[in-house]
Amino acid sequence: MDFSFIIVIFLIGFIGSFISGMVGIGGSIIKYPMLLYIPPLFGLAAFSAHEVSGISAVQVFFATMGGVWAYRKGGYLNKTLIIYMGVAILVGSFIGGYGSKLLSEGAINLVYGILAVIAAVMMFIPKKGIDDIPLEQVTFNKWLAAILSLIVGIGAGIVGAAGAFILVPIMLVVLKIPTRMTIASSLAITFISSIGATIGKLTTGQVEYFPALIMVIASLIASPLGANLGKKVNTKILQWILAALILATSIKIWVDILF
Repeated sequence: MDFSFIIVIFLIGFIGSFISGMVGIGGSIIKYPMLLYIPPLFGLAAFSAHEVSGISAVQVFFATMGGVWAYRKGGYLNKTLIIYMGVAILVGSFIGGYGSKLLSEGAINLVYGILAVIAAVMMFIPKKGIDDIPLEQVTFNKWLAAILSLIVGIGAGIVGAAGAFILVPIMLVVLKIPTRMTIASSLAITFISSIGATIGKLTTGQVEYFPALIMVIASLIASPLGANLGKKVNTKILQWILAALILATSIKIWVDILF
């Protein structure tokens, strides 16, 4: 574990967590491929898909905690939405996180690729008028939200991603939640989800502790910084940043799966 290893892992954690705090995701959509592909470029040991998903699960727990703390004021956290989707995704993510040990590395990458494609398609569906709804007047179908969260939790638990990169499109497109409320509430839901995924990964021995610790430190610094910037950036820009990230990651994962 030399100094260059620490710097590379810290920067991966910092960049991913800053963006995650800004657009309301746990950051695995960014950090999963970065952890998989960047260390070997610097001559460092490559992580396996199982190790990457384990490190990601632990890191997401702390990145989302930092983001929620930054959004705790301003009325952006929808408690009803967080409870219904949070409980459902917690159950699903624990099932997925524990069951991932039974899957091959190829299967984990395949699940990740499928989730990313679905999320990318949803992000490019027009979302007209959702940001005109006053935060105190927001309504949604509670049971539809819970069922979708359970399904997302199972898939996301498998890859240690906590599921926010699919939850955000679902909340924007299906449930019609305003962008800033979506970002803040998704961070809280993802925090709950990451509990199940993290326990599942830890109990099955899929976490490399030293890289995970470096990522956690980076997350606690960067995620609140990103969340504070996200409060000031135009909501359309936030949506496009997330859409671009999900699309780019989806393409990269599928190129590796197919070729």
